[in-house]
Amino acid sequence: MTVQLWRNCRVASLQPSHPAPYGLIDDAALVLEGEYIAWVGPRGELPADLAARCTREHDAGGALITPGLIDCHTHLVYGGDRAHEFELRLQGASYEDVARAGGGIASTVKATRAASEDELQTQSLRRLQALLAEGVTTLEIKSGYGLALAHERKALRVARALGHLHPVDVRTTFLGAHAVPPEFAGRADDYVDEVIRMLPLLHAEGLVDAVDAFCERIAFSAAQTERVFEAAHALGLPVKLHAEQLSDSGGAQLAARYGAISCDHLEWLSEEGAAAMAAAGSVAVLLPGAFYFLRETKLLPVTLLRELGVPMAISTDCNPGSSPCTSLLLMLNMACTLFRLTPEEALAGVTRHAAKALGLSDRGIIAAGLRADFVLWDVAHPAQLAYAMGANPRLQTVFEGEVV
Repeated sequence: MTVQLWRNCRVASLQPSHPAPYGLIDDAALVLEGEYIAWVGPRGELPADLAARCTREHDAGGALITPGLIDCHTHLVYGGDRAHEFELRLQGASYEDVARAGGGIASTVKATRAASEDELQTQSLRRLQALLAEGVTTLEIKSGYGLALAHERKALRVARALGHLHPVDVRTTFLGAHAVPPEFAGRADDYVDEVIRMLPLLHAEGLVDAVDAFCERIAFSAAQTERVFEAAHALGLPVKLHAEQLSDSGGAQLAARYGAISCDHLEWLSEEGAAAMAAAGSVAVLLPGAFYFLRETKLLPVTLLRELGVPMAISTDCNPGSSPCTSLLLMLNMACTLFRLTPEEALAGVTRHAAKALGLSDRGIIAAGLRADFVLWDVAHPAQLAYAMGANPRLQTVFEGEVV
C-alpha cells in the first residue's frame, strides 16, 4: 500500500474538537495510507517511524488544505433550461404563479422525459465539471424530473454513471414526490401510490441512497409526504425533506419524527420545527442560491438554529428553475452575506455538516481514519474562500488518496 506524505502546508482540518478556529494546523504534515488519512498534525510532531514508511512525498508549496467540498443538495440531472421563466418572474410572476400555469417543474419534466440517457449525461457532465473544478469531491444528485418509473430510472442511472466515470462520490436521492406530473393532474394521492410503487423497484436496482419529498402547498401535503416516508423506512432508507420553503407546512416536525438526516430550504421554519430538528439531529441545509434567485425576503432563522445547535450545511441546490448555479464557492459568500453565517460556519457547511446531511461519517473532516479527500488552495487563510465572489483559488484536488 502506498504511503504518502504531504508537507509544507497549512491544514484547516474542520475538526470540531480542535482548539483553533477552522481546526487550523500551521506547518502541518498529512500522511495517507491508500485511500485514507493515517495521520495529520504539526510537522514537527510527525512520528519518525511513520515518516520512514512514506514512499511518496509531496511539497504542497505552502498551500492551504481543506477537506474536499461536499455539495449535499443538487438536482444536477435534468433536460433543458427555464430562462423564459426567469424573464416572467422579472416581470412580476411569482414562482408559484409560474408553476400553476404549467411551467416550473412540469416544464423540466417534459424536457427531461424527451432527452435520451446519453443526452442527459452530456448535459449533466458540463454542470458536474464546473463543481469538480471548485474542489467538490462528494455530490448528492436527486431525481424528480422524470416523475414516471422509466424516466426516474433514467435520471438515477445517469447520476450513478457520473460518479463511476469521474473523480467524485455521487449519492443518489429518489425525489419522485417532487411534483404531480401532468398525467396525474388533480390526483395527487394516486400519484403518491405510484411513487410508493416505484421506490422498491429502483432501490432493488441499486439506484437509491435516500428518499426526499417536496412538502409544500404547490406540491405534497404532510399526510402524503408521510406515506412516502413510511415506504422509505420499510426499505431501511434514510429520508430528507424540502421543507418550509414557501410556507410553514409543518414539514420539519414531520421529517424529525422520521429521523430525517436533513431538512432543506427552511425560510418559513417555526420555533417548533427547529426544536424538532434539534431533537432529531437533523441538519438544516441552507440554499442561498435559491433564496437569491427567487428574490426571497423571508430570512430563515439562522440565529435560532445556531442557538439550538442545529448543524447548518450549505449547497448550490443546482436546478434549472430556482438555482441554476454550479459554484459552491459562490454559495459560501452568499451564505455569509445573505444569511450572516461566519466564514468558518460556511466552510463547515460545505464540509463537516454537508457530510452529516448525507449521513456520511467518513469525510468532511481531515482526521486519521477518514477518507483522503482534500483540496489545496492558493490562499493564506480559510476565510478567503468565502470572501472573494467569483474567485476560484483551487490548486489541486486529491480524491481517495490520488491527485486528480
